[in-house]
Amino acid sequence: MRFIARKPRDGINVSDTHPLAEAGLLVVGLSAIFLALVVAVIFFVELALYLVPADTEARLFRNWLPADLVTVAPDDERLYQAQLLLDRLAAHWADAPYDFTVEIDQSEVANAMAMPGGLIVLTSGLLDQVETENELAFVLGHELGHFRNRDHLRALGRVGALSILLATVAGKDSSRLSLTITDLTLRGFSRKQETRADEFGLAVVYAEYGHVGEAWRLFERWDEVDSGTLEVASYFSTHPQTADRIDDLGLLARREHWQLDGQVTPLPWLD
Repeated sequence: MRFIARKPRDGINVSDTHPLAEAGLLVVGLSAIFLALVVAVIFFVELALYLVPADTEARLFRNWLPADLVTVAPDDERLYQAQLLLDRLAAHWADAPYDFTVEIDQSEVANAMAMPGGLIVLTSGLLDQVETENELAFVLGHELGHFRNRDHLRALGRVGALSILLATVAGKDSSRLSLTITDLTLRGFSRKQETRADEFGLAVVYAEYGHVGEAWRLFERWDEVDSGTLEVASYFSTHPQTADRIDDLGLLARREHWQLDGQVTPLPWLD
């Protein structure tokens, strides 16, 4: 008997599954893997926070400054007075493991940031819009709240880890997009942190002045103008909506029976 090879049937190397279904399955699979990696990253960041106490963090980052920070001159009056105010406010957190320091970044964008080791960065743009010491005290108290809850490291760790992860997945040329996606991913988490920091900050203001009058007046002014302007856009991007924030602060003050009016202290460098 002579063997006669048979031709393979047409489409033998083509899947019977519709291409769109295969594409959908691939997307779902990759998304599940990415989500698992994100959860793992967050878990290890939280574990690191548990294993590294705040006093160790303060020691490791003592005298550390971000490389891209453009600071004002050491003899700037605003820097001296802001440090004095920060020292007074920090005294109300008796067991704080940090030696808090303040630096002023020469940026026109209004912002304030809590950095590792006890560093608080204020921008010139923010100081240009603050009108009283009480307003500045609340901003500084708010940043102290981030240190109290260790939000600064939690957010920094998650953003850094997720940015690296996204850049690895998307490629080196997509690093800018990766940072944007990471920022959006953490937005809700960040706003919850901001609300808790507001509560601590207002408590510190009350402890310092005996009232909370004018503490959030800066945000009321911002709420009265276009919040999309360059000067305040970055502050609004990670903080709760201004109107909601003002309402929440008022409710907190009334719930705690904190006096809403009192003598307002002028900024020393405006005298």
